[in-house]
Amino acid sequence: MQLPDFDGWAIFARVVEHRSFSAAADATGVSKATVSKAIARLEQRLGTSLFHRTSRKLTLTESGKALAEHAQRILTEGECAEEAARDSASRPAGLVRVAAPMTYGLAHVAPVVAEFLAKHPDITVDLSLSDAKIDIVADGFDIALRIADLPDSSLRARRLAPVRIHIVAAPAYLERHGRPRHPAELGEHACFGYTNAPNPLTWHFRGPGGAEVAVRPEGPLRCDSGTAMLPALRAGLGIARLPDFIVGEDLASGTLETILEAWAPPPVGLHLMTPPGTLRPARVEALIDFLAHRLPARDGMAG
Repeated sequence: MQLPDFDGWAIFARVVEHRSFSAAADATGVSKATVSKAIARLEQRLGTSLFHRTSRKLTLTESGKALAEHAQRILTEGECAEEAARDSASRPAGLVRVAAPMTYGLAHVAPVVAEFLAKHPDITVDLSLSDAKIDIVADGFDIALRIADLPDSSLRARRLAPVRIHIVAAPAYLERHGRPRHPAELGEHACFGYTNAPNPLTWHFRGPGGAEVAVRPEGPLRCDSGTAMLPALRAGLGIARLPDFIVGEDLASGTLETILEAWAPPPVGLHLMTPPGTLRPARVEALIDFLAHRLPARDGMAG
């Protein structure tokens, strides 16, 4: 029986990670022609195209998306086997790709990464900050930090800490428009929408006695960044639901106030997520352990 094309699978995983034949070649230490031939050989063997190729963009086909996870697992297990064979006293080395939400990443992840790099000079971290949902496997990330109520069931997830969500408004807004006492009253108010939420148009609450309420408020602002709502909130233009690490300083200074204290949005948490599979390179394990210990201890996390 013919052996699997391990080189082809590993190179495919590198192309998925770097979204470029040239970048994958540089990262792997081979020529672009070698990468192209490996992908062509693998596609011929599989009988399907793995990428859509244009002069400006390289994207995965549906078959490519389905196989990317397998390729990453093959590459990771190979890396782990080689690392296990090396001297146990050697230091972890290489690249770790991390995705995190923009505001939380700037305030908390970036400082922790700096601490980590100081302790591990042979490791390089590629930190990508965005509030948009990413596909960890297809986008080639080793670690993703997400703030959500439920993580993706297909990925390995570790809940690091709870995150408290507040319903907030400026005192000036509440003086002009009144303070809502029940979520149903939000229909009479200007409410800002966070477009990266799973259901951005619907706000869910649980209140006294376990009562559950869902409302669909409207307002003058929708955006994909909670931080971008702050100027309009401080100007007294509306109401928003935002996590403690975004509004904590404004609540402490009094520029914003919490409302509907008896009604809580669904609980969310900070999750550390990794692709499926049990084997990970030592450099990835080192950063996972460091993030898991340092992030919950930083200011701004509810607990």
